[in-house]
Amino acid sequence: MTVSYTLKVANSRFGGFSKLLFRWKGSIYKLLYKEFIVFVVLYAVLSLVYRRLLTEEQKRLYTKVAQYCNRSTDLIPISFVLGFYVTLIVNRWWAQYTSIPLPDQLMCVISSNVHGKDERGRILRRTLIRYANLSAVLILRSVSTRVLKRFPTMDHVVEAGFMTQDERKKFESLHSDFNKYWIPCVWFTNLVAQARRDGRIRDDVALRLLMDELNLYRAKCSMLFHYDWISIPLVYTQVVTIAVYSFFAFCLIGRQFLEPLEPGQEGDLDMYVPLSTLLQFFFYAGWLKVAEQIINPFGEDDDDFETNKLIDRNLQVSLLSVDDMYQNLPPAVKDKYWNESTAQPPYTMATAAETLKPSFLGSTFDMRMCEDGEQSQPVEPSPNMPRIQTPLLSRFFTAASPAISIKNFSWGGRGHPHLRRPRADGGFPSPYPNRSEDPEAVARIEEEETEDEENQASEPSTPGGHPRKPWPPEASGTQRKELPLIQVKALSNESIGADRPEALEP
Repeated sequence: MTVSYTLKVANSRFGGFSKLLFRWKGSIYKLLYKEFIVFVVLYAVLSLVYRRLLTEEQKRLYTKVAQYCNRSTDLIPISFVLGFYVTLIVNRWWAQYTSIPLPDQLMCVISSNVHGKDERGRILRRTLIRYANLSAVLILRSVSTRVLKRFPTMDHVVEAGFMTQDERKKFESLHSDFNKYWIPCVWFTNLVAQARRDGRIRDDVALRLLMDELNLYRAKCSMLFHYDWISIPLVYTQVVTIAVYSFFAFCLIGRQFLEPLEPGQEGDLDMYVPLSTLLQFFFYAGWLKVAEQIINPFGEDDDDFETNKLIDRNLQVSLLSVDDMYQNLPPAVKDKYWNESTAQPPYTMATAAETLKPSFLGSTFDMRMCEDGEQSQPVEPSPNMPRIQTPLLSRFFTAASPAISIKNFSWGGRGHPHLRRPRADGGFPSPYPNRSEDPEAVARIEEEETEDEENQASEPSTPGGHPRKPWPPEASGTQRKELPLIQVKALSNESIGADRPEALEP
């Protein structure tokens, strides 16, 4: 049966996992002790032969062979090959468990949509759920050794109540060279169609819901069949097995404690027992045994699935749901918290300390805002609002980021309000705070901006409504050459619009 230790690790505590090391059932010791004993015996035999039976010349030759074998162990990628293989096996193991058909969803749909409190309605519901369980038993007989030992023949299936004698005759009369686990599912669909014609199923929506749940149930049965049919490629299993066995074959020879080749040469410490090699064997060979155990979880190992218990549980629960629980409802009354706005279930003395813990309202609930009141004042967005410079651009630009708008490069970009931030005194800060501002230069810039605004107001407009602006008279030829012609075209087109073809001319 499955070895469960979930309760033992419910709480993390000092030495929590160490208590699990002394369990025998389902442990790595029970799985590996025979191979471990064989490895230790072979190592001891080689060590005795080397120490007692070989001559000095033979020892020198054996030492060279052992050194070669020890170097060869580094050429075997055992960790990569074995780790990837075990990961694949574990994923497949869990996928097989989730593919075991459980009738829980199907029995709820049957109980709520196949109506009739008379004998005929009861027979319909029990027969439908029995067909579903029969299909699961048939597929588990073909993949699980435990279930096959419990139901070795169809007579045992009939005797267990999953099938009647008439159904068995129908089942055996349908000849097929393949697994016939799907036949009860077809019986299910035919019986559902008959119940719809008789009015036991009241609408087509309920019929569709029944068919959808049955298809999901049948799909899981099919997946179990395919998992049993399609195994991990044999070549991969052979590669992993050969890699592990060859690695420890080299270790048997290469990990011996050897005498030095030269008479006066200092040798390694002779410990007689290779602790590190034994640990390696325990880890790598144990890893391989884990994959060997869970590659087919429908056997009879300690941690294989308890399929017989699942069959018992599914049949009992499903029949209880569709029969005894059909329209068997407790009275609907007011709950305990009917007149309370906040429901608070009571605590026991063992959990009373949890009431002292504050409720979780979000990770930023206790964050204190900046004491500066200006940071919390609401602000309406406007075009004149200054843009905040990104930290990445601030490493390359000391002034405000020029990427705010491509229109900053147009002829009126000098006076764009987004490029300057007003100070408290009504002026504008310098883009270079460490440099002193020239009052004459500031006055000249303001005067030029005033002239640009006046010229803009006096210039005739284009058909699109945009004012025509000449080339800036103060822009010299040298300044124009700093920007390539193709960039000038692109920037002019973006800033002044496509309705100024003369600005795109060279």
